[in-house]
Amino acid sequence: MPRSDKRVLLVDDHALVRGGLRALIGGFTGFTVVGEAADGREALARVAELTPDIVVMDLSMPGLNGLDATARIHAEHPDCAVLALSMHTAAHYVGEALRAGAAGYLIKDSAPKELEHGLRAVAAGQRYLSPQVAGQPPAAGGAPSGAEPLTARQREILQLIAEGRSTREIATRLFISVKTVETHRAQIMQRLGIFDVAGLTRHAIRIGLVSSEE
Repeated sequence: MPRSDKRVLLVDDHALVRGGLRALIGGFTGFTVVGEAADGREALARVAELTPDIVVMDLSMPGLNGLDATARIHAEHPDCAVLALSMHTAAHYVGEALRAGAAGYLIKDSAPKELEHGLRAVAAGQRYLSPQVAGQPPAAGGAPSGAEPLTARQREILQLIAEGRSTREIATRLFISVKTVETHRAQIMQRLGIFDVAGLTRHAIRIGLVSSEE
């Protein structure tokens, strides 16, 4: 790898997508893919291990979604730029990604040249938005995200509930007790004013923690 190349980490829960991105980026001068991750939790570990310059981050992933993974990377590794990758063009999703600390937002059906433009922009410390979303006022990320009263841990548990995980499965995955999960679950319901799993799932979809297609 040339010394000046920017190191890129690919994060997506689909191996074929990661393979396609790797092949595309391999043709871009000045960038080298140094690793891959299949979910947000693995991405955090890989960022700490590989110290990439750029993370291409899918936003809709099981376990730990790309939004919350982006927020943690932005807080813990401020020199690492995140280029969010999403199928969603709604201003709400763009705004949430930017508020989480993403340096750019790329639509998944973009042309390969847009991926290169996005990588070069965030590598230079600039913001990049796909043309499909660049004209949306909320995408600037200036509005506060006051509608989401949950802590990072509660968002993580809400996502797992919406994915259909049992209380014991959540406890095992997060290395906490069943009682702690139950306490968080009760607090989530109280804070959101939603007291059934179906309602929690709809809320998780609305705020981008899970995809309605999963």
